[in-house]
Formats: sequence, C-alpha cells, structure tokens
Amino acid sequence: MFSVRFSSRVFLPAGASTGGLVAGLLLMSCSAPAQRAASVPAAISPDSTVRVAAGPQYERSALYRFFWGTHYRALWALPVTAPVFNLRTAVPGGLVPIREGGSFQTKNLRLVDRNGTQYVLRSVDKDATKALPESLQSGPIGSLMKDQTSVIHPYGAYIVPPLARAAGVYSTNPRLVYVADDPALGEFRAGFANALYLFEERPEGDQRAVSSFGYSTLVESSRKVFTNLVASSRFQVDARQYLRSRLFDMWLGDWSRREDQWRWASFPSADGGTVYRAIPRDRDHAFFKFDDGLLTHIIGWVKSNYQSFHETIRLSDVEGLNKAARPMDKSLLAYLTQDDFRQIADSLRGALSDPVITQALAVWPREVQQLAASEFRQKLRRRRDQLPAVAAKFYALLAQDVELPGTDEAERFVIEAVGPRQVRVQVFRLTPQGATLIHERLFSSPQTRSLKLFGLGGNDAFEVRGDPDPHIKIGVYDGAGQDLLEITAAPPKPRNRLTVYDSGDGNTLRLGKTDVEKYEPRADEFDAAGWLLRHRLY
Repeated sequence: MFSVRFSSRVFLPAGASTGGLVAGLLLMSCSAPAQRAASVPAAISPDSTVRVAAGPQYERSALYRFFWGTHYRALWALPVTAPVFNLRTAVPGGLVPIREGGSFQTKNLRLVDRNGTQYVLRSVDKDATKALPESLQSGPIGSLMKDQTSVIHPYGAYIVPPLARAAGVYSTNPRLVYVADDPALGEFRAGFANALYLFEERPEGDQRAVSSFGYSTLVESSRKVFTNLVASSRFQVDARQYLRSRLFDMWLGDWSRREDQWRWASFPSADGGTVYRAIPRDRDHAFFKFDDGLLTHIIGWVKSNYQSFHETIRLSDVEGLNKAARPMDKSLLAYLTQDDFRQIADSLRGALSDPVITQALAVWPREVQQLAASEFRQKLRRRRDQLPAVAAKFYALLAQDVELPGTDEAERFVIEAVGPRQVRVQVFRLTPQGATLIHERLFSSPQTRSLKLFGLGGNDAFEVRGDPDPHIKIGVYDGAGQDLLEITAAPPKPRNRLTVYDSGDGNTLRLGKTDVEKYEPRADEFDAAGWLLRHRLY
C-alpha cells in the first residue's frame, strides 16, 4: 500500500487484508490473500479530503465467492472520496473524545461538545470476532466471521436519513468521514486513527435542537422506557408511529431490530402522562446481502432472520425478517387493528415516491452511486409497492396469539362476547376519580386463536361478560395484588375456553364453573423484572 498526496487530497488504494486460513478443508482451497503491510500518510491536513476504500481486505477469489458469497465485496474495495474529520471544527466549539464503546461488531468513540451534547463516531468496518472466545478469534472461525462483514453494505446507513424524513420516521443523521492520525484524539489516537467512520448525534438526553428526533427534550433508552411502561399506564408508546418505523425497517431489509437498537423520544400527553415515539438507530444490517453463496444460502434456510435485500420481500419470509423484534412487536402493537396496518402501509407507500428514492441515492459518494444506484433504485421501488401486502402478512402473524399486559397500577379488564367468533377487550385505568378507558380492541377468529391477559401489580379487576366464543382460547393471569375476577351473564355451562390462572395471593373469585389453575409466573413472565428479561434488557 502506498499514498500519493496532491493538493488537499490523498489517494489511498486497496491495501491490507484480513489474511489467515478459513474453516474446513473447503476453505483451505480458497483462502484469503496474504496480509500486506499498510502505510498511511505521515500527516493529513484537517478539512481536506481523502480517497480510501472501506475494506479492500474483503476481496476474494471466484471459488471462495462461489461458496461464501460475493456480498458487497466490490463496494468494500471501492475507493471513495470522504472529508477528513476535524474535531476542532466539526461542531461550533469543537469536540472532545470521552469514551470508547460499541457492540461486538462496531467500534464507537463518544464525543462531547462545549454544551454537553454528545456525538459518536461509528466505524464503517466491523469485527464480529469479538463475540467469540479469545481462543477462536484468530483462528479459521474468526477469519470466516470477520470476512462475513462483507454482507453489510458499507454505506447503507448513509442514505437512510433522507428516506426516513420522507417516510415520517425518526432517524439518526450519519455522515461519512475519515479520521486521520489526529493528536486531538488524545488517548484514543492509536485505536481510532486512519479509518472511515459515520459521524452522528447520539440519541440520548435533551435533543430539542434535532428535528429528526422530534425536537424532544428527553430521549431515553429502551430499558428506561420499558421500565416505565410496566410501572404505570400513564406511560404509553405511540403504536402507530412505531408500526410506521417497523414497516420502514422491512422495506430496508433491516432484520436486526432488537430492543437495544432503539431509543425513544418522550413528549407530554394530553392526560398529563408521557408518550414515547420510536427512534431506530444502528442501520448496519439494512440492505443485508447474505444468500449469494452456496454455503451462506444453506445457512439462510436455518437462520430465517438472515434476510437478504432482494427486489421482492417474500411474504413467506416476513416472520423470519421480524424475528429479532418480535417481543417488542407483540407488546407495542397489541391494540392496533387490521385497518391501522393497512392505512399506515398505504401512507408509507405514497410517501416513498420515485423522486424521494432517487434523491436519497444521490447522497452516496459519487463512486458508490456509479456502482450501485441503479440496482438500489429498482429494488427500493419494487419493495415499496409490496408494503400493503407485507403489512397484511405482518398483522396476520401478530394477531394469532396476543398478549395484553397491564401495569403495576390498578386496571380493570373487560372481556366481552360481542358476536359469533368475536371478543372485545377493554382496559380501564382505575383511580379514586373513576375509570378511564386506555385500550380497546375487537378480536375475531380465525385471525386470533389465543388471548392472554396479565394483571401484573395493583389491585386489578377482570370481568367476563357473556360466553366468549370457544374458537378463541383465553387465559387470565392475575399477577400480584388482591384482584377481583368475575364472570357475569354467562350460561350455566359455558362453552368457552376460558382459564383463570390464580396465584393464590388473596384474590376474590366469582367464576362459576370456569376452569381455575395455579399460577406460578415464569422468570420471563409479566412482572417488573420479567418484563425486562423477556425484552433482553434485564
């Protein structure tokens, strides 16, 4: 590797590779190229530009690509023009690095400005080997895992903000920068110098100046928000806005949407409580390309969540595409109707017009546009037109088995038979001033086959009116507190499939011939710690 400096630009052609063996006898015949020593410029002036490839080490032979995939290797090896990041001028007053962080894949450096606002540099290149035991990181398995970074589009996150703005979805605002060997990095200089990063605001705390976070005065973590949701019904998530974000995820092919991939903008609600709106973050797995090798294609059959970004979203794959986010989806979308899903999908399809897609792709570096814009324009258009069908499938999956948790305050749950194969559930907040309706939804068979209602804490009341259709299995779980459970206006021998699960802590039961079973909550059941545990936040 060599460097040639001219004017205020530096050319950095392809260089060092990961090297090493790959797993198994097969990989021995298609091993990576030998590692070469890399050199970097002795100095790069701030506010200049460089031309550099994000990951030339992912280039592989044709035989290797046949088995382990072509992925985005061409884009990783493509030199692009990027501005040199200047900590002193990036924002007014400059930035000071304060903490190294990141996940098992991405290397992060947290920065703070003179007002205390935090930003982050996120490495474009990834290293999944950190998730392995240390003894495996430098061996064939580690080499293979590192190579599979090439399934990620190195510049995918870069085009998401303009698409998100058009879609009405919150987003971070990453921009591509090159961090040189800058003394201003201080103690982090050795670990972060001479690489490409995405620079963006950190979605936390007071963000009243950031439009893409809704100008919220308080952005909070999923752990904090989910703790509040189980504590009181005065904390609510804007479910329609969350659904819009989730359909946007599917359009991008972003399957890695577990709880920690979100932050939440808080706003005061009309009843004096707090409403949260979702901020998706970390778009590393948007536009994922995995199944274009023989062995990776086979792995994709087993790992159904490893969904590749094709022209079409296969409806049979919608469940796998959303596997990582399923616990959140079941909790936060439980009261939305089929019409809600249809309306939001139609609105999203209309917002993501052809000109919006074209303008977003123009944000890419010129070199990336020339190589990939035509392909992505076609894929994004085709996937957009599928959104109503995808939303219908998504609704059908979530509607099958529904869980309706209360909070640790007092609520009243009313389960009412309203017609053949139909059950209505209403949830009221109980206060000394009276009862306030907070949730309501009509469930129908065969869309819904089971309902589970969880009282959690507080002195709750459950009332069953009429004889719910036996096609829907209903379970009532009392939780903590001294609860009242009663059935009114039921026939002498109910036909329904209603079961009350009683924890035996002083409840009042007026149930007639209804089945009652002992309730011993599982570790991930709906109580304060269990709520976080089921959402992988405890």
